[in-house]
Amino acid sequence: MVRPQPPEGPPVVRLAGVRLHYGKAEALRGIDLDISAGQMVGLIGPDGVGKSSLLSLIAGARAVQEGEVHVLGGAMTDRRHREGVCPRIAYMPQGLGRNLYPTLSVEENLQFFARLFGHGAAERRRRIDALTRSTGLYSFLSRPAGKLSGGMKQKLGLCCALIHDPDLLILDEPTTGVDPLARAQFWDLIARIREDRAGMSVIVATAYMDEAERFDWLVAMDDGALLATGTPTELLERTGAHHLEAAFAELLPEERKRGHKPVVIPPLDVDDDDIAIEAKDLTMRFGDFVAVDHVSFRIRRGEIFGFLGSNGCGKSTTMKMLTGLLPASEGQAWLFGNEVDSHDIATRRRVGYMSQAFSLYGELTVRQNLELHARLFHVPIEDIPDRVTEMADRFSLEAVMDELPEQLPLGIRQRLSLAVAMVHKPELLILDEPTSGVDPVARDAFWNLLAELSRRDKVTIFISTHFMNEAERCDRMSMMHAGQVLDSDTPARLVEKRGAGSLEEAFIGYLVEAGGDGDGKSEDISIVQSQQGHESDGERSRFSVQRMLSYVWREALELRRDPLRGTLALAGSVILLLVMGFGISMDVNNLRYAVLDRDQSSMSQRYQLDISGSPYFLEQPPITDYDDLDRRMKSGDLALAIEIPPGFGRDLLRGERVAVAAWFDGAMPMRGETVQGYVQGLHQHWLADQMRMAGIGAAGGSIAVENRFRYNPDVKSLPAMVPAVIPLLLLMLPAMLAALAVVREKETGAIINLYVTPVTRAEFLLGKQLPYVALAMINFIVMVLVSALLFDVSPNGSIAAMLVAGLLFSLIATGMGLLASAVTRTQIAAMFLAMVGTLIPAITYGGMIDPVSSLEGTGRLIGETYPASHMFTITRGVFNKALGFGDLVNSFWPLVIAVPVIVGLAIKLLKKQEG
Repeated sequence: MVRPQPPEGPPVVRLAGVRLHYGKAEALRGIDLDISAGQMVGLIGPDGVGKSSLLSLIAGARAVQEGEVHVLGGAMTDRRHREGVCPRIAYMPQGLGRNLYPTLSVEENLQFFARLFGHGAAERRRRIDALTRSTGLYSFLSRPAGKLSGGMKQKLGLCCALIHDPDLLILDEPTTGVDPLARAQFWDLIARIREDRAGMSVIVATAYMDEAERFDWLVAMDDGALLATGTPTELLERTGAHHLEAAFAELLPEERKRGHKPVVIPPLDVDDDDIAIEAKDLTMRFGDFVAVDHVSFRIRRGEIFGFLGSNGCGKSTTMKMLTGLLPASEGQAWLFGNEVDSHDIATRRRVGYMSQAFSLYGELTVRQNLELHARLFHVPIEDIPDRVTEMADRFSLEAVMDELPEQLPLGIRQRLSLAVAMVHKPELLILDEPTSGVDPVARDAFWNLLAELSRRDKVTIFISTHFMNEAERCDRMSMMHAGQVLDSDTPARLVEKRGAGSLEEAFIGYLVEAGGDGDGKSEDISIVQSQQGHESDGERSRFSVQRMLSYVWREALELRRDPLRGTLALAGSVILLLVMGFGISMDVNNLRYAVLDRDQSSMSQRYQLDISGSPYFLEQPPITDYDDLDRRMKSGDLALAIEIPPGFGRDLLRGERVAVAAWFDGAMPMRGETVQGYVQGLHQHWLADQMRMAGIGAAGGSIAVENRFRYNPDVKSLPAMVPAVIPLLLLMLPAMLAALAVVREKETGAIINLYVTPVTRAEFLLGKQLPYVALAMINFIVMVLVSALLFDVSPNGSIAAMLVAGLLFSLIATGMGLLASAVTRTQIAAMFLAMVGTLIPAITYGGMIDPVSSLEGTGRLIGETYPASHMFTITRGVFNKALGFGDLVNSFWPLVIAVPVIVGLAIKLLKKQEG
């Protein structure tokens, strides 16, 4: 096989036999490719063909499974080479601002990335000013990244990627979902950067064929394989097509093109007064944010009406208001003459809605999805089989009726979603970006179906899109930006009004007129490269305190701006301390009891008086008989019933053995056993007193045993429980917070910054850990103060020893959280593992309730090695026994050893590459 390669320059990337699997699915199928240095190379194709997977392998973000991936002169399977070239590669992943931190400002995001690449303060200032002035972001340095527009997020992501003078820039669909003006500004910026850095290579994945025409060399991909390579002109000449989208369709395998028909939409023939949808000053506010701002339009029955705009401009929100899914904040909307009402089911049945994300049930087959939606829309039971057959035939689903949706190609899933939306034969079809990510052939087939529905069945179609060629197919369209409709008319009239050469130029003109260039006016500033160069291998391999402190600084900022996490750590621990301190009690006070006196003698009365005088018991009315005893015990009125037998006083005076019956509520065994001990003690003490008064000597002569309790003389629960509850909460809550801190980055995609920057796993985890250690120590001090002020349980021993132990234990707790996050991928799983891994062993084996010395076998081993048991010993020793460092040294050593073991294991298990 001839290896595809660009016409000039040495290869910056060389791929040989590259394969990649996700489970049983093969994402890449033996890719062989050379990419020359200094070129701008585009990977073109729909979603799911392997573009992102290929780029992640080249960037080093994903581990190579099979084949050879050589980048910048070395194999990416070689860890040393991968770490060496990391500062020479910049990777901007797919998704708006996916590598950004939304709570950080533009300035703080750039400062963070500049610190990771080792720039000093002056160099950081120079680079940030130059990059933001050239991208038009200088005026927005203080704005949080999460509040930027889509175009501004992409510019900021590019600035973060270029902060370190890369030799290879990798951009994964950088302009998907942004408006045409922002796209044009983005590519102008790339062109200027390439002029300044002539040797820099750029690899771009894109689904927009029109922007691919500006690239030096193209790689067309489908189903994990290469279709063709060449310049845009070469691909057009090879296929005889007039534009790249048609050329890509021609390059597809024959089985994919079979039955392909160009989109033909017959002329519209409708009554201009027959209105299907009307909106008047429709407005939607989310707090202070206006998502849709006084939108008005009318759509005729049978018309294909398009909504053109970027992600976040308000298209989906408007559609949800029209279907009744969102109540409008202001304005009115009518469907078929009836005002939109979320409770008007009859009108809503006349509407079919296909959401931006396929609303299919993954655990149901194609047939079951169709049957379920038919039932949900009250299609008569007897008509459902025929209706399902009709949908399968009309949308070409017969061959996949028993397949699960997730197993279907994107194009077939798209047809299934349309069939589901049409199964109840609605008169209005609302489609929210239905063709995103599908190939041109599938997109054309979908539009042919829409044309048939509109012209033959007179179904009104309201469709949103950000593809210009799709918008041109609509009968009329509205251009939308920042929640407002800029203009509504036929595509040809909109172009004519602006005097533009294309619909895209017209849209850009409307955006500029509306202030859509508010992303900031860019300045033509040369981004001069630094003279400091890239770090050497020796510099990079060492642990960098600056990179670690960069993560400390960023995590502290996010903590400060997320009050929920701080509240969970501080207020949550205090609340739990109060609940557990008062709630977990072994004390028995005010125990409700009653007596069934079957003797009725003076002795039995004296016996009862002695019990009633005890501070532990609360006397209730006497029991009349056994039925009364049974009833009151069942109802919970009594926790203890005492039965004095007949002849009790007589037998006692004769010196004979006497006994009473005590009935305990055993629903809580530990409490019942405690009550039993109290009753036995009272009984024996009363008998001894009576014998002494009668002049009868006790057995054992003059020897007596006097019981004394040290450290907790009143044998109360609070002095025992509070010193144990504090370490328990210090273990659980910081572990959960630290676990969320890391796994949240996995869910949002920001973990990619660990994969593609020089930061090491140790720097990353320690930087994430230290702010939570500081928070845990504040938490620990607050809990100690609460215990002293509210529970009157104060530390009597060395405060310094307890603080050192608290610091070590905070490192252990947060380390356990990091360990949980290293082996999980979701926040729910990380929280569950952190909670179970801390709470259960601490309570069961840590000696919180039962001493570790009372355990046997594996339980004893866990108890002696688990750090919580030693922390319990230290806190109880300091609180109750007035102990210090010297007394507790044997409990400190296990904590000291546990810190590097737990944190080191978390570092070892955290992956520096995905997959």
